[in-house]
Amino acid sequence: MSRESTTPPALDLSEKGRKDGQPISLDRRLYMQFLAFGGCQDESVLIDCLENAGIDCVLYADANDAQGIGLLVWDEDPNFLIDTLRPLLKEHPFSTLTPKPEFTMLGRTYTIGYESDLEEVLLEKPRRKLLNPQNRWAVWYPLRREKSFGILPHEEQLKILGEHGTIGRSFGSAGLATDIRLMCHGLDKNDNDFVIGLLGHDLHPLSACVQAMRKTKQTAHHLESLGPFFVGKVIWQSEL
Repeated sequence: MSRESTTPPALDLSEKGRKDGQPISLDRRLYMQFLAFGGCQDESVLIDCLENAGIDCVLYADANDAQGIGLLVWDEDPNFLIDTLRPLLKEHPFSTLTPKPEFTMLGRTYTIGYESDLEEVLLEKPRRKLLNPQNRWAVWYPLRREKSFGILPHEEQLKILGEHGTIGRSFGSAGLATDIRLMCHGLDKNDNDFVIGLLGHDLHPLSACVQAMRKTKQTAHHLESLGPFFVGKVIWQSEL
């Protein structure tokens, strides 16, 4: 008796949501990369370079290094990282700086599954947050969950994640902080799961937000590592 060949179902890797009770999807997302450098003597030449390049980005002054800067760039096409960004960083003035690879982060925007406007969530809202002139301070860091979290019952995962969501919404509703959440599975050299950016007008609320999340079950019991943390203030933002 011959075995019937079975064709595996086609993979749908698009981002999912729901609108009017119906499932929706969108196969688009932003890829964001954070890079840090030392040895910067003149930020103005970096700003001139970025303005001429015409790319979406934010340049930060490193609060923990008087000659340090951070650069966040993003694009919908991951080829941008190799075809556009890489040549830019190999030329003057970035070629004169000292890379800090321990702060390099790469991730992609994603949906949870209930969002009703996928283009807004994946593409437009993150860009507005990053280029909002009121968001002068930022804390960027990676995190890695313990692998055991992935096999917890779905309901328990939602309950654990809900603690973070409640804290984030409280800071957001008060106008104290907003966040950028990126998945970095398979994109991070240290096997981190997520990249987080906390943005706001003042630094203290960003620190207070991290402090508040220390008390959650996810942080206390299900995180394997957190950081390193880059703390920076915006020097320059591309146009919204």
